[in-house]
Amino acid sequence: MEHFGQIVEKVIRRDGYSISELARLTNVNRRSVYNWFKQKRLRPEIIYRIGLALNYDFSKDFPTLFNVNEFKNIKNSQQLLNNSWVIPHEEKSESYWKDRYISLLEKYNDLLRSNVQNLTQNSKVTDTTP
Repeated sequence: MEHFGQIVEKVIRRDGYSISELARLTNVNRRSVYNWFKQKRLRPEIIYRIGLALNYDFSKDFPTLFNVNEFKNIKNSQQLLNNSWVIPHEEKSESYWKDRYISLLEKYNDLLRSNVQNLTQNSKVTDTTP
């Protein structure tokens, strides 16, 4: 039985694609891409989505899942980007990411403060020995 994730990974690495770029083009995080590589069976929608993002015809690697016609128009990237399976990545401005980072840091700091307060209260309760 063929291992779908390994086949996809082999194609991606052989053709020199970046994992980060693939993650961006398929609108997932890098961890998801690595998880795809570990899957013995990938859903055809995921393989198709990867093929569209990379302009690669997976019908030759998975002839039982796809026929040649499914990847026939793969070079017409504008039409493929409008496909419901591939969500175009919108470039975010530097200030967007900076604001997002600061927001996450603030949430993290609040969480740390909350945990410190809980630990302090718990130690006071247990530290009531004479």
